[in-house]
Amino acid sequence: MVKKSNELEKEYIENMHGGDGTIEITYFGKSPELNYRGKFFARVLVRPGCSIGFHTHNEDSEVIMVESGTLKYSDNGKEMMLCAGDVTICPSGTGHSMTNAGSDDLVLIATVIYAN
Repeated sequence: MVKKSNELEKEYIENMHGGDGTIEITYFGKSPELNYRGKFFARVLVRPGCSIGFHTHNEDSEVIMVESGTLKYSDNGKEMMLCAGDVTICPSGTGHSMTNAGSDDLVLIATVIYAN
């Protein structure tokens, strides 16, 4: 299967998990294409001043790679700054939040996989 960039589904989410602004998600693959083992594989665009609020992953885990920009990341309340190439893993039963801490767009590559 091949998907051309102009065929990828985009979603715009306001105040995602109680965060600020609009988050743009470009889906590379969703559950059916991932054999129902994962929720999605996507590019997440967080513009300056925007954030994804704290949320817990209860039945899935999320892996995120920072492609570009500066990420202020909360790992179960422990905050740290991350940059391009850094990776976060949020296992089932834990939580996180993400804030664009820079003046440029923050681009994340994310995949959510089911815990069971």
